[in-house]
Amino acid sequence: MKTIDLNCDVGEAEEAIASGAQESLMRLVTSVNIACGGHAGDEATMRVTLEQALRHAAAIGAHPGYPDRETFGRVSLGWPAGEIAHAVYAQVCALEAVARALGARITHVKPHGALYNDAAKDPEVARGIAEGVARWSREVVLVGLAGSVMLEVFRQAGFAVAAEAFVERRYEPDGSLRARRHRDALISAPEEAARQALEMVQRGSVTAWDGTLVPVAAETLCLHGDSPGALDIARAVREALERAGIRVAPGLSRPE
Repeated sequence: MKTIDLNCDVGEAEEAIASGAQESLMRLVTSVNIACGGHAGDEATMRVTLEQALRHAAAIGAHPGYPDRETFGRVSLGWPAGEIAHAVYAQVCALEAVARALGARITHVKPHGALYNDAAKDPEVARGIAEGVARWSREVVLVGLAGSVMLEVFRQAGFAVAAEAFVERRYEPDGSLRARRHRDALISAPEEAARQALEMVQRGSVTAWDGTLVPVAAETLCLHGDSPGALDIARAVREALERAGIRVAPGLSRPE
């Protein structure tokens, strides 16, 4: 039986926390990546999000980004590796402080937004992320885009890694994510996201926006908590995977 982790970026929107939408998502995913004060999040949102993750036995990850709330961390700041390392370290430590008070353990770290996209193609950015996490701990999994340079940089830095693919983002023929400036960058139809998830897990590929078949070897699939219709997408993806006989289970913990 094939097994796949299903992760979601959370702790990014107070309205989703207040409405219950975020906790509803946690019933469907197996791992969460919690915003920790950079692009979004503060001590209060981290605490409630951690409490929800503990209730639903979701693997807990830190989700650091460029500290630019005005753009939600989705614009590259062009920082050198040292500055990136400092920002990542500070954000992971902020989440760790809240997690420790609740008895929760951080199992993985996944960069957010422009920081993630920069690291996928720039080894120096990836090295900055790895350095920042290493100042805190090396006993976690670093999550990165399947097939990208960031995974190799993370491995060279001594980390266990997890290759990630996205169920509701369209791809370029080179395996990179289609930029959000394009109107077709996001997949909003739940059934289409479910088909893409199955293609990734069953066939090890994804169909790019122009029809090119791109190889994808992923250990975890991501959906964004702030995507339109995120709950419907999560439900459709989870149900499609399970109907196909694919086990959905946490997969972002470092092997003992």
